[in-house]
Amino acid sequence: MDHNRTEIACVLGVHKPTISRELSRNHGRRGYRPKQSHQWALCRRRKAKRLIPPETWGLIENHVRQDWSPEQVSGWLKKHIGIQVSHEWIYQYIRADKRAGGSLYRHLRCQKKRRKRYGSYDRRGKLTNRVSIEQRPAIVEQRQRLGDWEVDTIIGQGYKQAIVSITGRKSRLALTRKVERRTSQAVQEAVTSLLKPYKMFVHTLTSDNGKEFADHQEIAEKLNADFYFAHPYAAWERGSNENMNGLLRQYFPKGRAFAAITSTELEVAMLLLNKRPCKCLDFKTPFDVFFSHPVAHNS
Repeated sequence: MDHNRTEIACVLGVHKPTISRELSRNHGRRGYRPKQSHQWALCRRRKAKRLIPPETWGLIENHVRQDWSPEQVSGWLKKHIGIQVSHEWIYQYIRADKRAGGSLYRHLRCQKKRRKRYGSYDRRGKLTNRVSIEQRPAIVEQRQRLGDWEVDTIIGQGYKQAIVSITGRKSRLALTRKVERRTSQAVQEAVTSLLKPYKMFVHTLTSDNGKEFADHQEIAEKLNADFYFAHPYAAWERGSNENMNGLLRQYFPKGRAFAAITSTELEVAMLLLNKRPCKCLDFKTPFDVFFSHPVAHNS
């Protein structure tokens, strides 16, 4: 039974142009030649490996051990060193290292399937004087200035201790602090103390509707900023912070008791995340963007 290129691409999980290139490159008088195609692919792979010198692989390994993703390493090498090594090559290098008994794979981020959350009823109650994200200035959405932050809490085992997580919308700068109890008072103190050193760069904060943000007015007053709330179950409205929380889970996974987490551990994780190049920042680091940017203005 013959299949067209669209059907083949769908079955293999690749784009249709990939199938077209493969067929045109390995097509003879008798049609597609799978055995010869495979041999040529192996030959190209061996040749490509020889073109990447050991010192480059050493540099790649060093960054992987700093918990950079293969895509981050690949993008950083291309932008800052002028070396092109695809992220797939780096993944294969890490897999080969694992087969040889190496530990590079331990620095890869775990990808777990997200559970779909059903229902739209907000069971956490209503916060007084909350201001909806719908009233937030349009400039915040544009990510053009420093000073717009997203905030959340990451809950530890047994719903006891938590980590307050703050992320800059423009810079992706991560700020974290552990609280012994996820109370509004503890969260308020953590948020204000984390952002106070950067008060001139604080214009807005956006959080979810958790009761731990009941003291939002006090936070806004202490930081001279505006506080907004996303819609219930609309995590994408705080996408930068949600992504950062996922990265933090690499260091503080679900099921771990947060009581044993030290301030040093948090600082190290925060430093590693802020020194990683981000694709959305054109492979600059959050530190690069935040500390080299001109002073933000309110308009």
